[in-house]
Amino acid sequence: MDHLSCLRPLPTRILMSLALCLSAATALAGLPPAVDGQPLPTLAPMIDRVTPAVVNINTRTRVQVRDPFFDDPMFRRFFNVPNQPRERIQQSLGSGVIVDADNGYVLTNNHVVQGADDIDVTLHDNRTVSARVIGSDPDTDLTVLQIPAENLQAVPLARSRDLKVGDFVVAIGDPFGLGQTVTSGIVSALDRTGLRRGYQNFIQTDASINPGNSGGALVNLRGELVGINSMIFSPSGASVGIGFAIPSDLAANVMRQLVEFGEVRRGALGVDTQDVTADIAAMLAIEVGKGTVVTRVRNATPAADAGLRAGDVITSINEKPIGSSQELHNIEGLTPVGTAVRVGILRDGKPLVVNMVLKASSTVSVRGEDIDARLAGVQLADLAADQQRPGLSGSVVRAIDSSSPAYRRGLRQGDVVIGINQRNIQDTDDLARLLEQPPRQLMLSVVRGQTLFYLRLQ
Repeated sequence: MDHLSCLRPLPTRILMSLALCLSAATALAGLPPAVDGQPLPTLAPMIDRVTPAVVNINTRTRVQVRDPFFDDPMFRRFFNVPNQPRERIQQSLGSGVIVDADNGYVLTNNHVVQGADDIDVTLHDNRTVSARVIGSDPDTDLTVLQIPAENLQAVPLARSRDLKVGDFVVAIGDPFGLGQTVTSGIVSALDRTGLRRGYQNFIQTDASINPGNSGGALVNLRGELVGINSMIFSPSGASVGIGFAIPSDLAANVMRQLVEFGEVRRGALGVDTQDVTADIAAMLAIEVGKGTVVTRVRNATPAADAGLRAGDVITSINEKPIGSSQELHNIEGLTPVGTAVRVGILRDGKPLVVNMVLKASSTVSVRGEDIDARLAGVQLADLAADQQRPGLSGSVVRAIDSSSPAYRRGLRQGDVVIGINQRNIQDTDDLARLLEQPPRQLMLSVVRGQTLFYLRLQ
């Protein structure tokens, strides 16, 4: 037999057998071209409805750059250099979702626009418009922007609390600045916490999310918004199938409060707590990771009214188990003010249940212009529970007007003022007391992330 014999015609019976085998293999390998006479299933119609509501966000931030030589007055005088810092422009890209076409409201991540001087929004039809910030909530990493409400299309919101693990979802955004991109996957997990600071209740998905997707849409197969894409877990910086989105229920509540009040008003039980360590567990005869220990009960709070004491172990809220201080903090921050809660505790080893109503947090907040004209346009507040860490005390910049003198000098939202004229402060009241007699020079000691620097206001 020569080597080309395999090309000779085969009997009809064998050809039919091969055709049946190939047909079966094709059915197993992919979708058929039609089902009951209908075209191949596709998400294209839903994508066509949703993509006009997903926008690209481009921000520019002016950053002052100083040189040690230019800070030397002798150097400036000798070379006749004006006494002013130089600037450089930082740009960043992200995504956003139009959720209210009539009012032009766009939801995005706070980290996409935080500190930006200029925010441009590019729509699906390639129009580019300027946006203004209606309000930001760093604790949930959400910001509401407003753009001119002309020929806009919004995406409807679904109830994220109805999501189930295994539901199909689609992520839409602008990864790496390539242009609008659609990826699909499923809901991998719900109620993810412990990923960063702030209030956390993430949807985990394996739909590919990459840098630039932040603030984009996570939608169900009906084209309804179930989440705002926020972050990824990745050793390389690119998607490895572990992405996280802020649930639409949480985003809708935050947006409503930012539009109505300009801030998010959260409730608090009125306790300081500590995680149960091995030593504490042995002392209290409880399991490690079960509950969180009350270290202080603040006066005139729901916890004080309900009779909680230092040493009590909070084990549940409304029958939901509590395993750490972060879990308790999440529930406090995500539960609406005025909600009745059943708090399970252990006292002297005995289980008890106490009832209380969540009240608004009593965090002190002041307007900068009320205490010193040089702080006009700055809103200062006590550190929230999730911002506190050993050795850090002071007053956090909750909001700042980009046209204010303090902003032009470099102060930004999220900065923590820990001292004035090299005198440490404990909280916002302390800061206000030091400024009762305004000093001629005002030099702030500021912590931003892990960096401490000084900022002089004139």
